Amino acid sequence: MSLAAHLEELGRPLVDEQLQHPTVKGIAQGNLDEAVFRSWLEQDYLFLHDYVRVFSRLAWQAPDAHLGDLVDLAHATFHDELDLHRSLSAGFAADLDGARKGPACAAYTSFLLDSAAVYGEGLAALYPCMWGYSTLGRILAEDPPSEPRYRRWVDTYADPGFADLAARIAQMIDEASPDPAAAERLFMEGMRHEVAFWSVES
Repeated sequence: MSLAAHLEELGRPLVDEQLQHPTVKGIAQGNLDEAVFRSWLEQDYLFLHDYVRVFSRLAWQAPDAHLGDLVDLAHATFHDELDLHRSLSAGFAADLDGARKGPACAAYTSFLLDSAAVYGEGLAALYPCMWGYSTLGRILAEDPPSEPRYRRWVDTYADPGFADLAARIAQMIDEASPDPAAAERLFMEGMRHEVAFWSVES
């Protein structure tokens, strides 16, 4: 089993925990309180800006074969994901430009930016977000919400193109061969941040 596949096996129980979180269940059912999603949307908008910085910091360290991958990931995050948030913001009266990081967002972004100081370990730390959202999207798309705004959110992360981006990270983790114990520790810490992020506070 590859290291990335091993990390996914370790992380699957925490994906299941996210599927049971009231915020995720509300998205899945299409009846999440708009104020809750608005708070999540604002916090994730701030998170994604730092996520782009994480990709950029890793790109500086990347072998030539994966420099383009990390540039592509930064580009897709900055344009595709942030555009999704911008387009959804009006429907939820979200104040993206006026938002300030809550505790969960600040803790997660600080962890990721610190972890990105070491290439292989940084990849393991950020993998929970890419792999986790791709997995959530795929599962939720099996019975998608009828509410169009939440359906669009599900469709974004269920898209095979997003899964391909996550697979690139898996490949890079395996090729970087970080210390397995460190990779496990950072990956699981990232997974715990993923769970905590659903209980966002603005």
